[in-house]
Parts: sequence; structure tokens; C-alpha cells
Amino acid sequence: MKTKVHDLIKKAYSAFNGRDIDKALSTMHTDIEWPKAFEGGYVSGHNEIRDYWTRQWTEINPHVDPLAINERQNGLLEVEVHQKVKDLQDNSLFDGIVKHIYTIQDGLLRKMDIEQ
Repeated sequence: MKTKVHDLIKKAYSAFNGRDIDKALSTMHTDIEWPKAFEGGYVSGHNEIRDYWTRQWTEINPHVDPLAINERQNGLLEVEVHQKVKDLQDNSLFDGIVKHIYTIQDGLLRKMDIEQ
């Protein structure tokens, strides 16, 4: 189980960083809930994530590298990440460590929350 979850996380982040939306969505449950980190609120489902990311990438250039993956006692998955966000002129907007907290359902990402 642990290896499958780690592979799922690596695939998701690699696809996101490579701007391969279809590959990233293949790691997600159809009823995924995803935070709109720079806008607030959430988007739900594959189509809303596709629209959100497509719009986001016309405004900012995020890159997120997972550093550590830990299962919490409540069953949630904590992924500590190094997140770099630049504007389209390559100026740094954010460079730091945050935690992405995932709910896993049916072997797929079902919900993601962000902890600063």
C-alpha cells in the first residue's frame, strides 16, 4: 500500500510540474476537491481542476517538489513540499515549505488541503 501511495504522489507532482493535466487527473478521483491556493475556496471534479490550472498557468508559474510523505494517525496523507511560485516574468512570489494534506479514496486522490 505504502509504495502505491508514494508512486501516486510522485506521478501527480511530476505531471503537475510538467503541465500534463491529463496525467495529473489520472491520479485523482472523479469527485476530487482541490484548493484554489491563490484564490481561496475549492474546485470539484476533473473539469473544474482543468479550468483552474489552465487559468492559473496564464498568471503564475508554480513548481512543487514533494520532500516527505507521511501517513497521519487519522488516515490522511501528509506531503511536505517545497513550493516555488514565480510570476510570468520569473520573479519569485513564494518560495517555501508547505504541507499538502490528502484524503485517499479508491486508491486515488480524493481531497487536498494546504497547511502553511
